[in-house]
Amino acid sequence: MDLGTLHSPVLIFGGPYSNLAATQAMQAEAARLGIPAQQVICTGDLVAYCAEPEATVQLIRDWGISVVMGNCEESLAQNAPDCGCGFDQGSACSLLSVEWYNFSNKRLPADDKQWMSTLPRRLTFSLNGQRFTVVHGSYERINEFVFASEDKALKVHQRQLAESDVLIGGHCGLPFGTALGTGYWLNSGVIGMPANDGTRDGWYMLLQPVDGQINVSWHRLAYDANHAAERMRQAMLSDAYANALMTGLWPSVDILPAAEQAQTGTRLEIAPLLMTP
Repeated sequence: MDLGTLHSPVLIFGGPYSNLAATQAMQAEAARLGIPAQQVICTGDLVAYCAEPEATVQLIRDWGISVVMGNCEESLAQNAPDCGCGFDQGSACSLLSVEWYNFSNKRLPADDKQWMSTLPRRLTFSLNGQRFTVVHGSYERINEFVFASEDKALKVHQRQLAESDVLIGGHCGLPFGTALGTGYWLNSGVIGMPANDGTRDGWYMLLQPVDGQINVSWHRLAYDANHAAERMRQAMLSDAYANALMTGLWPSVDILPAAEQAQTGTRLEIAPLLMTP
C-alpha cells in the first residue's frame, strides 16, 4: 500500500495487543494532537496478550487508520495453530503465547479475520522528500526481531531492499531510532504492553516535517493499566502479562539481546532525531 506524499505530522504506533484501554488512549491522544486518521499508522499485532481482542479490532477498524499486517494478524487470518511470533520453542514467551492466542482466536469473528487477511505487509509514503517503508518485523520476515543493539549491517541491508530512506519496523516491542550513515531504522514501540522499563506507559512516535527536515520524537502513552489488568483477571488469563501491565516489567526477557536485557527496569529516555535528506 502506498499512501502517497504526506504533508503534515504522522503518528505511528504498534502493538495494541488486545489492550482496549491503551488503544482508546491512543485514539484520544491523536485527537488531542489534531492528527487525522489518514496520518496515523499502526505497525501491527492488534491482538495479543490482553483480554479485549474483539473490541480492540473494532475500534481500530472504526478509526480508519492504516495498519500493517503483523504476524498475529497473519496467523489469525489463517486460523494457524500459533501466533507465529518467532519465539524459540520451549521459551517462556512461547509457552505463554499458547493461552492468549487460543483465547483471541476463539473470540474474533470471521469478518475480522477476513479483514486481517487483506492488510498490507508493507506500507510506503513520502514526507518532506524522504521515502518511508513501514513493515512489522523486517523487510524480509514478518516476525523478525530487530532491536536497537542489532548489528547495523542488518538494518542497512533491509533498508536497501526496501529502496527507501527510512525503514520503520515493529514487533520487538521496544522504541528506538538508529541512524545508518545513509538512512534510518525506526521503531515506535508499542502501546499495549510497557517497554520493560519499570513504568506502565506505552510508546508512540511522531514524524514532524520541519524546514526540509523531519523531526522524529518518541512519546509515552499513559492509560488506565489497572483497568486493562483487571479485565485480564476477569477473563481468567494468566497473571504473567496482567502483572507486566502493573509493574512495567516483562514476564520473560528471553527474546531480548544481552544489551536490552541489561536495561530491564531502567526508565527509558529516547532523544529525538532530526532526519536530513
